[in-house]
Amino acid sequence: QVELVQSGGGSVQAGDSLRLSCAVSGTLGVYDMTMAWFRQAPERERELIAWVRGISDTTYHADSVKGRFTASRDNVKNIVTLQMNDLKPGDTAVYYCAAQRRITTSPLTAVSLYDFWGQGTQVTVSS
Repeated sequence: QVELVQSGGGSVQAGDSLRLSCAVSGTLGVYDMTMAWFRQAPERERELIAWVRGISDTTYHADSVKGRFTASRDNVKNIVTLQMNDLKPGDTAVYYCAAQRRITTSPLTAVSLYDFWGQGTQVTVSS
């Protein structure tokens, strides 16, 4: 079994930065899995915003966050992080890290395809 524990988040002003972390424990590590960050704003569906492919360093960032957010993986610490810069009110949401047991070649957006989830953390950006 695999457990994902998130940290970070909070309330900030527009233009500020935040860093989210997701610590992985259990039978698989971040190197062996496909890791992702989703977010869910009120009244909206959960959406994929960043993806880190296992084994390689391939990453994907949604257009809505490209150039501002950076997802990365630390194989030694067994964590994934999401560095969020130049935050905007539209980034307000609950953020989730997620993992797939298998290494995928391209980002998969369907929530049902991910095997493990973090507990979620609130990010609130005020103008």
